[in-house]
Amino acid sequence: MSLVIDVHTHMLSRPWLDMLKKHGGPRYTVKEAGGIPDVIHMDGAAFMTPMAGMFDWDLRIKAMDKGGVDISVVSLTCPSVYWGGEDTSASTARMMNDDFAAAQAAHPDRIRWYATLPWEYPQSAVAELERAVANGAVGVMVLANIVGASLTAPQFAPIWQAIDRKKLPVLVHPTAPPGVGEMDMATHSLTASIGFTFDTSLAIARCISDGFLDRYPNLKLIASHGGGALPYLAGRLDICHAKIPACSARTADKPSNYLRRIYVDSVVFAQNALQMCVDTVGPDNVLYGSDYPHNIGDITGCLGRVNSLAEGVRQAVRGRNAQRIFNIT
Repeated sequence: MSLVIDVHTHMLSRPWLDMLKKHGGPRYTVKEAGGIPDVIHMDGAAFMTPMAGMFDWDLRIKAMDKGGVDISVVSLTCPSVYWGGEDTSASTARMMNDDFAAAQAAHPDRIRWYATLPWEYPQSAVAELERAVANGAVGVMVLANIVGASLTAPQFAPIWQAIDRKKLPVLVHPTAPPGVGEMDMATHSLTASIGFTFDTSLAIARCISDGFLDRYPNLKLIASHGGGALPYLAGRLDICHAKIPACSARTADKPSNYLRRIYVDSVVFAQNALQMCVDTVGPDNVLYGSDYPHNIGDITGCLGRVNSLAEGVRQAVRGRNAQRIFNIT
């Protein structure tokens, strides 16, 4: 049996939460909601609930043991460090990367990690990328929009160039998409159920349409939550590419072929959705992920669905694909 490698799983730290409390305003505040003391709010609406497992590495290892996970590639979650100004963002990124490096040193057979970068400040981000990789980072985490800016925006090109040179996997993780207030997503917590997947879908579709994957041929983009809605929309992307000139202005190949250069995780919560991921991006491009310890994270369920795939596909998704792209032996 292949190793089980979880490529979508998160950790925080109490100092990170303290920094957010001190420097995250006015957009981000931390306050009680529903009897939970430290819920992160965005623009006054509940946004993300830190869970106990996000702060406890021993609890993480126990959860991995119970769920049958061999290695976790951990990342910070939204809102990452995109707040507080350059000094705060850069110092908080360093703090989290040092915390992850220490966790890997303490659990060398169980933990790998994505670098957190102060993406709003490209010079600082490139410097932190170099430092983090030297300290053991095996990939990079980026939110699907950076304070409303698209990942393809020109100001981020130096960061992408540095990542491309290093041939690093990049976990594209959603946050609240621009316009959540206008779309009334706070009602019924639609940011979590719909907004996050929309954010990922828009970000990756824009990368495809913008010729991003041609400019950065070494990139290994991992689209969170099964690529959002993209597996379901692949045919629509193709017909728009064929019929609408603006959709094909920067790419000659159809979007569904570019999707087979994208990696997606298994955080989809339904067997037929996971099978659609395999059919759309190919069995070599689907990776096990759990979203643990978020309150909708599901180590056992996500792995169970992976284990229900056909035999050859199952072993690839459980860990062999991740071993290949992260160079894990």
